[in-house]
Amino acid sequence: MESQEIKHPFDPVFDSNSKFLILGSFPSVKSREQMFFYGHPRNRFWKVISTVFQARLPETIPEKKKFLLDNHIALWDVISSCEITGSSDASITNVQVNDLSPILSSAKIDAIYTNGTKAYELYMKYSFPITGIPAVKLPSTSPANAACSYDRLVSEWSSLILPQTE
Repeated sequence: MESQEIKHPFDPVFDSNSKFLILGSFPSVKSREQMFFYGHPRNRFWKVISTVFQARLPETIPEKKKFLLDNHIALWDVISSCEITGSSDASITNVQVNDLSPILSSAKIDAIYTNGTKAYELYMKYSFPITGIPAVKLPSTSPANAACSYDRLVSEWSSLILPQTE
């Protein structure tokens, strides 16, 4: 598989009531096909986040958007375009970052979280100097992070996110 220059194909989810922002690195092949976040069937994001918020697992894109907004979650990715091979974060080069100011200027974001190490590293390198808001690194829900069990993901995500929702 060859590296491709790809632009982020869909918009962030947020509204003026969003209180925290979760940032991924860049959409997977499946997410790009579905035109929405965390579209790979083995990615545990939706299962983890619905468990954290003790909510029914959203299945359709409209249900997922409603879930996010109902729980004051803004969702976006650090990267606006890059060269990538398939869905591999390790292959990402030639990064251009998303402008977070539309979210940060229209919502009262209390905390920024990254879904995984790559998103954290990219945010801290490119976005933190602009926003001045430190990010909290959450363990990745990606199937590539299979060493991290579902129970551990739920535990770590809960301990970091839930205090911000109170």
